[in-house]
Amino acid sequence: MVMKDTISNKLQEAFTPESLQVVDESHLHEGHAGHRPSGETHFRVYIVSQAFKGKSRVDRHRMINAALAAELSGSVHALAIHAQAPGEGGT
Repeated sequence: MVMKDTISNKLQEAFTPESLQVVDESHLHEGHAGHRPSGETHFRVYIVSQAFKGKSRVDRHRMINAALAAELSGSVHALAIHAQAPGEGGT
């Protein structure tokens, strides 16, 4: 299974999101720290879930980082997070 799918599956299971998009941005980080020629090192997550209602941005990031702890301590070098509760504006 590719890392993008692993991240998607774990976030789906942990947060039952209304919407979820995981983007592999590894190709944008060629020559940067943590980049590998095989890719799958830098990701951006857009997630909307009821689980984030009433939580601060920091708490939301902590929740996602905890759900992906194994990946973040392994092959994933960077994770940009856009986490919202339903009804919040922007992406």
